[in-house]
Amino acid sequence: MSDGSGAQDDQQLAVVVAKPRSQVAIESLQAEGVYDDTRSVTEWTADSVAVPVTAPPQETQFREVVRQVGERRLRTLDDHLRERGWTEAEIDAAPSSWAVLGSVVLIDIGDSPRPAEVGEALLALHGEAGTVLARHGISGEHREPSVEVIAGDGDTETVHTEHGTRYAMDLAEVMFSPGNKAERAQMGDTVDPDERVLDMFAGIGYFTLPMARAGAHVTAVERNPASFRFLVENVMLNDVDERVHPYRADCREVVPGFASEGRADRVVMGYYEAHEYLDSALDALAPGGVLHMHEATPDALVFDRPIERLEAAAAEADRGVEVLDTRRVKEYSEGVAHVVVDARVQ
Repeated sequence: MSDGSGAQDDQQLAVVVAKPRSQVAIESLQAEGVYDDTRSVTEWTADSVAVPVTAPPQETQFREVVRQVGERRLRTLDDHLRERGWTEAEIDAAPSSWAVLGSVVLIDIGDSPRPAEVGEALLALHGEAGTVLARHGISGEHREPSVEVIAGDGDTETVHTEHGTRYAMDLAEVMFSPGNKAERAQMGDTVDPDERVLDMFAGIGYFTLPMARAGAHVTAVERNPASFRFLVENVMLNDVDERVHPYRADCREVVPGFASEGRADRVVMGYYEAHEYLDSALDALAPGGVLHMHEATPDALVFDRPIERLEAAAAEADRGVEVLDTRRVKEYSEGVAHVVVDARVQ
């Protein structure tokens, strides 16, 4: 790591990092308090970018410190669209939020005018990104995303880093919900080392990875072949292969063998229709264990419906339920909330 010494003007410093690790570097610089968000990340060489800083970093890995040349950052998407001649009415119809996942910007484009120009503006705003994807929904038995490249090089594979957990994915093949970020972090904070966990709908490792990084032993079940491929890759990427046991299967097929070997201390049901699998979840959960049940619930029924469903399933299994916590994660669709119920099952 360079020591960053030199006589550069502190207001124009940048550190050069490899493009594939630009997001990791930005998060590290933010944590150090030296990332300068008033200036743009710019391409430096074919395989690197210059990330603006207010002072040479002490902890973040980088290639060299340079004097960054270029204009001050246009701070918002609105700024970029105005520069392209958009009217205020057109700007009002443009998207107001998006997510940067590694090298991909993921956006719900809605009825915005000139989607391609929105995409180009987002690439100018986020110099570390190479592709802008418009998200059109999730469908099918395996919950496959429908996306469209609206700007950039079209590479939909990326590695996204979140609270230290790395998620490799192809956003044209698997779903990733930016709105679940706090829930993913919470699961890593919730588990105790050496807990035995069953993640019934593991996906690419959304909850499995932070729990395993916290020391839990996780049986991760996923039946979508594309998601399972990235689950296995992510287990290796995060160095948790000794604590994660992945299965490509329907979770109901795994539970009988899992339960016969000793039940789980914790079961995670990160699927909107999780109530349909409550009988299997209860079979897998040890007495006194904790269940995390996700559901897409109409606003008028939050949190009554998921709790009633859980209590009914527990009563059918002759078990008692103590609700520990309830959370509204995000809006699932208009009038429908993504909620979580945490409960101890006796």
